Amino acid sequence: MPVVVDRPRYRWAVLGIATFTQAASCFFVQGVGSLGPALQSGLDLSTGQLGLLLSAAQFVPLMGLLVVGRLLDRYDERWIVGAGALIVAIGLALGAAAPGYGALLLALLVVGAGYSSAQPGGSKSVASWFDGSQRGLAMGIRQAGLPLGGALAAAVQPWLAREFGWRATLVCGALVAAAGAAVFVGLYRRSPGERQPVAALRTGGPTLLREPAMLPIVLSGAGLVAAQTGVLMLTVLHLRDAAGLSVASAALALMAAQAAGIAGRIGLAAWSDRARSGRHTTVRACLAGVAACTAALATPLGEHPVTACPLFVLLGFVGIGWYGPWVAHVAESAPAGRTGSALGLAMAANQVVVVLAPPALGWLRDATGGFAAVWLLLAVLAGAAFAATRR
Repeated sequence: MPVVVDRPRYRWAVLGIATFTQAASCFFVQGVGSLGPALQSGLDLSTGQLGLLLSAAQFVPLMGLLVVGRLLDRYDERWIVGAGALIVAIGLALGAAAPGYGALLLALLVVGAGYSSAQPGGSKSVASWFDGSQRGLAMGIRQAGLPLGGALAAAVQPWLAREFGWRATLVCGALVAAAGAAVFVGLYRRSPGERQPVAALRTGGPTLLREPAMLPIVLSGAGLVAAQTGVLMLTVLHLRDAAGLSVASAALALMAAQAAGIAGRIGLAAWSDRARSGRHTTVRACLAGVAACTAALATPLGEHPVTACPLFVLLGFVGIGWYGPWVAHVAESAPAGRTGSALGLAMAANQVVVVLAPPALGWLRDATGGFAAVWLLLAVLAGAAFAATRR
């Protein structure tokens, strides 16, 4: 017999459930960078091997997000998200028992397969329970679960690795992911007003690019996720090499930028609920802010700590905070019954940039001997996306 829920009250419970499961599913994946020294010493890895290991969980979602998107249009997200979080737990448990580097690499590919369901599934669940007046705020809170999970992992995992070894960190991540699966399957219920037109499910996700709204969404996401990658990858290096800060001080600036990004994910999404011109305008405002901040970092302003640090914090606000209103915009722009496919397609396009941007930005920095060309490239990408997404 179906469970009857109080929609106005239960939607906030759904938001808490989805946020917790998001943080639990990404706990290890988002914090894996903090394990670099422990993995390198424990497995005797070269820097190249370590880089491949840290990226392994990001490869499978390139196609997995498209598959998950279609599944979400056909089946209850309760089981899709729950199964994905459970696969993450199984992959991490296998990794903890891996005899060597190759086996651990394969285990993290399994983790990536499960991780593919967390983003689109959780976003679809929140979108179905909240109407347009609060959907942006709800999406922003839910999307803040990703950096929060990564921050908690970065705080806990190095201590676990130091005290008990790197395998203990994978066991911890597996337990956290399993808890996320149990909470979502046990407590989440589908919105009673949600419908899925069967005819809309016959075409694949890529055909959505023919929809008028989807190509601008993909372009804006690519420009913004490239900037987000630049913030996370280059802030410490830039402040150390170009602005003369110590590594400890530069790391504090990165933490401030990430905190600003969490605030941005909630604040910008809430603003998009009130913007008369729609969420599209909020996303374009983020593109304009990213273009301005990255262009400024390429000038002498980026060479002085007094000006560079505030620029990075502002860049964190718009360059990380964009995701909340952007996801809400994707969900609302999808054709009826194809929210999952639209989310999967848009996030898969972002994933391409997530995989390609780090080596490309790193190569450009090495080839030019500085950071100005990197920031100018990101400014050009954001500016081009801004121009291409005019209504």
